[in-house]
Amino acid sequence: MDILVKVLQLLLSLSILVIIHEFGHFAAAKIFKTKVEKFYLFFNPWFSLFKFKKGETEYGIGWLPLGGYVKIAGMIDESMDKEQMSHEPQPWEFRSKPAWQRLIIMLGGVIMNVVLAMLIYIVMMAALGEKYLPTSAVKYGVQVDSLGMEMGLQNGDKILSIDENEVENFLKIPAFIIMEQAKTVQIDRNGELVNLQIPNGFLAKLIKSENPGFILPRIPVRISGFAKKSNAQTAGLKEKDWILAVNGKEVSFFDRYSYFSDSIKAHPSETVAILIEREGQKIAYQVPVNDAGLVGLTVAADIENDFVWNSKKYNLLEAIPVGIKKANDGIANYLKQLKLLFAPDVQAYKSVGGFMRIGSIFPATWDWVRFWELTAFLSIMLAVLNILPIPALDGGHVLFLIYELIARRAPSDKFLEYAQMVGMFLLFSLLILANGNDIYHYFIK
Repeated sequence: MDILVKVLQLLLSLSILVIIHEFGHFAAAKIFKTKVEKFYLFFNPWFSLFKFKKGETEYGIGWLPLGGYVKIAGMIDESMDKEQMSHEPQPWEFRSKPAWQRLIIMLGGVIMNVVLAMLIYIVMMAALGEKYLPTSAVKYGVQVDSLGMEMGLQNGDKILSIDENEVENFLKIPAFIIMEQAKTVQIDRNGELVNLQIPNGFLAKLIKSENPGFILPRIPVRISGFAKKSNAQTAGLKEKDWILAVNGKEVSFFDRYSYFSDSIKAHPSETVAILIEREGQKIAYQVPVNDAGLVGLTVAADIENDFVWNSKKYNLLEAIPVGIKKANDGIANYLKQLKLLFAPDVQAYKSVGGFMRIGSIFPATWDWVRFWELTAFLSIMLAVLNILPIPALDGGHVLFLIYELIARRAPSDKFLEYAQMVGMFLLFSLLILANGNDIYHYFIK
């Protein structure tokens, strides 16, 4: 059932993105009175699931969910319709239009994807605002796993900056380290300023691990409830008490919580000394342990109340520049991610994912907030990938049109046909790499 929910969210998100993208081409073509022969969601080799014709355009849904397309008359595209190109150009065809109009038609899809991302962020900022944990508010330092320790961090370290750059949102630190290919981390360790050098090859391990939680806020161990017959409650402990130590051994944070349970279990039918903090006061209690090695309490992380979160609310007008900035930042960050593919020491190409990897980022339960966040991200990703100067992508057509505007002559149809074939080969190779990585990651590794 979880997989079905993820698949449905992925298909809905891709459908929205494809329709919006192709509508950008469609609308621009119509503005310049260019004939659009087909408008399809998903590809339809051999047959369509559904289609109808209105005016001069056939609208339909294909069976192969790898994208979608609009077929514009008089254009060399993935359809490789050479017969149409062999006839005399007609006034309503793409090839008959001025280069600047063709350029706008080709940019229409990318522009619409960027606009969609901006609109999603604007609506979300106006409706929900934003909430994040400032790095400066992580007052107890960090909790790290073995990967964080390999980086040089220790439990309790307070992160001040990355490469001397302050990262305002604590949860963005792992992404910042990766995208900026960081070299150093500045920390406060027991009151001493330390400049950690990130080891060579660490970024490749971090990307491969897919573990953004290798650095977490260090969270106090607080009592969240009691059993029906609780020796701890009878002794005087209360909910939200911060447990500091058991028999003198520190257990105050969750990275030390195993000490707490082990210390209690080690003294069945005995009495243990539990030191707590309540409203700034430290209080020691003598608590009997039952025959099963329990004192009858439960603990939980209270991350909402143990830290001061930064919350911002926006009205619609205030949300507009914030939403635009978030989309622009998303574009810049995705370009940095693409740059990592060409960094040999990072080996990011091994983590390139296909549809399974994309689908896995959706939650297992239907969450509309998360759905629209991911749709905005995927819209930016689609825009950036499509504008890359690769033949068969919008960016390839744009590159040739810019050449035409500068050189005042268009590349030959034969050249464009060969370029389209090379581009299709490159795209299929990338598709095989991405989905091959998925197969290896989920079924072989």
